[in-house]
Parts: sequence; structure tokens; C-alpha cells
Amino acid sequence: MSITELGRTGGGGPAPGEGVEPAVRVAGLVKAFGEHRAVDGIDLEVRPGEIFGVLGPNGAGKTTMLRMLATLLKIDAGRAEIFGVDVAGNPHVIRQLVGVTGQYASVDENLTARENLWLFSRLQGVAPQRARRIATELLDQFGLAEAANKPLAQFSGGMRRRLDLAASLITRPPLIFLDEPTTGLDPRTRGQMWDTIRGLVADGCTVLLTTQYLDEADQLADRVAVIDHGRKVAEGTPDELKTTVGNSALQLVLAEPGDAPDAVAVVRRVLGVDPVLSPERGRLNVALDRADLAADVLIGLRTAGVSVASVSVAKPSLDEVFLALTGHGTDRDETGTEEDGR
Repeated sequence: MSITELGRTGGGGPAPGEGVEPAVRVAGLVKAFGEHRAVDGIDLEVRPGEIFGVLGPNGAGKTTMLRMLATLLKIDAGRAEIFGVDVAGNPHVIRQLVGVTGQYASVDENLTARENLWLFSRLQGVAPQRARRIATELLDQFGLAEAANKPLAQFSGGMRRRLDLAASLITRPPLIFLDEPTTGLDPRTRGQMWDTIRGLVADGCTVLLTTQYLDEADQLADRVAVIDHGRKVAEGTPDELKTTVGNSALQLVLAEPGDAPDAVAVVRRVLGVDPVLSPERGRLNVALDRADLAADVLIGLRTAGVSVASVSVAKPSLDEVFLALTGHGTDRDETGTEEDGR
């Protein structure tokens, strides 16, 4: 079986991951920078043909984990396999199985889009004539044909990201690592990137996606692992994770943020659970088994003299899940992050 065939199950076969070798299997993965453990005993299993999301705030260890799997960082402890191949023991094989798109574009600013793709192809050992053909095909696939001969200085952020992703697909690897691929993009361009990522899976790729955008994980991922402080704190489909915080979610914004302790006491008395305090001052999220329990909470708040500025009841989102699991939002930025460690 060829390198490419290792990662592709083909049409009409089993469901993604069913009865085949996992695309990624990680057990007890550890990476330390001095006294700081950026990755602290993570276990993961990614099935072929799926988009697997790794969700976490800045500094959670997402990028460090991806760099170890891509052989860019040494694994300190634990074991990682890609399509059954040991990452630490066979780095040259792993590099043929994996395409990597990092947080920042790796393309050369002094070259055109076509020249960049041709250069990357040649660096990977592709013959000149075939390199030109691959460049043309990828430019067409990613909607960059009209800008193929323009300098990258004239490219938008979204165009650069698409070109960077195209460069990672030159050898058509079966597994793609996308490290926060839509960081800094406007909503319209993010949507275009999401369509591109879905297209990769439709063409037979497996995608391991890291993100700090909750809606991105919800929209794209078949399954999600939540990582915080270098550890995996939860894993499941988006719907499975949402059910862990109730069938409905009551969101309250208090008129006076200082009333938060009284509001917490009311929720605890009425429902027997503690609400989750959002990073925004005076905002509470309450998990509900039944949507009609929201009325009991509101009556209790009025009786206690706690004024509410706004209220809504909806199905739980990954925002509520993340807050419930970690106690903070995904925009946490603190010292000792993985970037500091590197």
C-alpha cells in the first residue's frame, strides 16, 4: 500500500474510522519547556475521513501538540502514531503522510502565487514540468487562478491563507494539520475557508484542526477535544458536549453586576446547581433540564430584588460547554504560554 493509500478508505467503504487504522493515535503525550508543561499527558484518537477539532484558549498547548505530531518538536514522553507509523521512530515517513498549515503564512512575499507553489513543489522533489502542472491545478482549486501572477503584496489575508493551504497539498497527503487556519480573517473569508476545509475531507483527506473559535469547531468538527492548561478536559461530538451542560441554557445579564452573588444564590436555591459566570461582568449561564425552569429562576430573582437587563433561553452552545469545563473563555492570555516556552 502506498503512502497516500494509507490514509484513504475510498468511496463506498466503511464509515470514517470503522475497522481501519486510526489516522492519529496519541497516548500520554508530554512536552515541557523548563518547569512548564505545555502538553501534559494528552490522549487522542482521530478517525480517517473526519474533521477532528482541538479547542482551547491561547497557550492551552494546541500548537505544541501539533508541532510534535508533525515532527517539528521532540516528544518528551508518551507515544504518537499516524496511520500506525510511530512519529518519533519514523519522522521521514510521517512527513510524507502529513501536510501542515500553521497560524502564519509560510509563503515567500517576494514571489507570485504560481512561483511559490512551483518552488514548494521543487523543494519536495517534484520534477519541473509536473511542478508547473500542480501549481496550475492548485491555483484553480483554491480560486486563485486570476491572481496567479500577482505579487503577494497585493493579496488579502484570506488569499494568503488559501495559498498557504494549497502549498501544504502539493503531495496530496492523506492527513492535514490546520493550526488556527482562520485567525485574523473576516467573517466572509472565514466562511470560504470553511468550505475549502470541507472540500478537503470530501476529496478523501483527514483533518486535524486546532482553533480557539467555538463556532468554528461547532460548524466543522465531527468530534472535538477540549484542551486547557496542556490537558484534555473533554472529548465528544459537539452535540454530546452540549448535552453535558443541560438540554437548554438560560443566559442572564444583570442590570447591576454587583448583584451577581445574590443571583448565584437564587439559582442555587431554585435549581440546586451553580450557574457559570461569563467573563463579561454581570452575565450568568444556567444549565436547564427543561426550558420552562427559566420562569422559576426569573421569579426567584424578582423576589430577591435582583434586576435583569436581558434574558434568553436557547440550546446550549460550545461557549457554555467551554465555560462549564474551564471556568474561563477561549481568549485567556496569560504568562507561561506555549509560545513563551518555545
